Amino acid sequence: MRGWKLLAFLLVLPMTASTSFAAGFRLPEAGVKAMGMGFAFTAQADDPSAIYFNPAGITQLQGSNVYFGGTYVRENGGEFSGMTPLTVVTPFPVQSETQKSLDFFIPNAYYTYTSKTSGFSYGVGLFAPFGLGQEYQNASTSIFRNQITNINLQTLVVNPTIAYKVGDSLSIGGGIDFMYGWADLKKTPVNVGLAPTGNVNLYNLDLSGDGTAWGYNFGILFTPVKNLKIGASYRSNFDLYIKGADVDLTNINPAVRAAFGGLPSYSTTGSTTIAMPATFALGASYNWDRLTVEVDADWTFWHSFDRLQINIANPTPALPPVSNSPKNWEDVCALRIGVEYRVTDPLALRAGFAYDPTPVPAETMGPELPDANRLNYMLGAGYKVGNWTFDGAFMYVQKKDRTVNNMDNPPIVPAGLTGAGTARNGFNGTWSGDAWLAGLDIGYKF
Repeated sequence: MRGWKLLAFLLVLPMTASTSFAAGFRLPEAGVKAMGMGFAFTAQADDPSAIYFNPAGITQLQGSNVYFGGTYVRENGGEFSGMTPLTVVTPFPVQSETQKSLDFFIPNAYYTYTSKTSGFSYGVGLFAPFGLGQEYQNASTSIFRNQITNINLQTLVVNPTIAYKVGDSLSIGGGIDFMYGWADLKKTPVNVGLAPTGNVNLYNLDLSGDGTAWGYNFGILFTPVKNLKIGASYRSNFDLYIKGADVDLTNINPAVRAAFGGLPSYSTTGSTTIAMPATFALGASYNWDRLTVEVDADWTFWHSFDRLQINIANPTPALPPVSNSPKNWEDVCALRIGVEYRVTDPLALRAGFAYDPTPVPAETMGPELPDANRLNYMLGAGYKVGNWTFDGAFMYVQKKDRTVNNMDNPPIVPAGLTGAGTARNGFNGTWSGDAWLAGLDIGYKF
């Protein structure tokens, strides 16, 4: 199951890393035109990416349309300054840490068809609504190694959609979502009771697996007066179930090998379930000749992510059978605004801004997802050539510095030489970081 990796994400969600570019680990980068307008697109929803942003919007399209592309992400390594349980009780007095700078690609693809006579439209979308990735510089000496050294999560959703134009001023739409996801997690648990031996690392832990989930979505598009559109869209949560994921331990410390049959490596399996959050967006757009302005409020119902329980098959005294980590994330509402000015019939210029508050409370925040409130700045452009459409956008993510003091204190220093997780979790310190994204989508109408 190594080729398809998701349990890593789930097993580390008590300690999640972020490549997501809305707060938490959500990815709104499902369409580049929308990205150029700050993702304020719920009321416009006038290209095939409406399948994601508001399925009722596909009734505005004519004939058959394809739209595909993606977004390149450059995540600049976040920087930490402060203390962790390992800087206090081990002979590694490092007081700072830097994540590696990473590169990612977020794909999207859509097809829609609108009937000329029946008022019905249908289509299918492919996008990645959640994802994250992070890696620390040194897996064997990182001051966060007992919590995480590497994580990579990818999800893909296939979303068949149908919509109906009720009248000149109202359209409705909805669809079914099928999610497939995979990820990989690595960390190095520490037992500070092994300090006299000169090696406090218990083993290198690698967890990998995949899983599936089902959901649904629906939307409404209303035009009460000429030039004004109001849109609303809801997307359900995903109960992602992982079963039989690989759990591999290597470089087991000689002091604890007896717990693993005296071997330097050990393999077993694990399972877990997680509810990825539901979302709801409400937007209004107005058009003045060549200028369109939209404002959206976008809620993510992170309260579903209150805890994560991981079950390990064939546990040992150094590998506990159950890990139950409280998270208690909070619902948040992002505010988005976007403008488009059509310079000529083929050429449109766009700009947007979004404020994304973090759902992660200070009490449960870990170095795996050192999340903070974000200010997102976007610029974009679109150009039409015959039946072809080209949309490009650039986005800068400014994460506000965040200081948190939640380190478990004091760390447990056991008398024996067995047991895992005794270095505890959390940190006292300040995080900073940023990222930038560039996207391109190509559309064709036939």
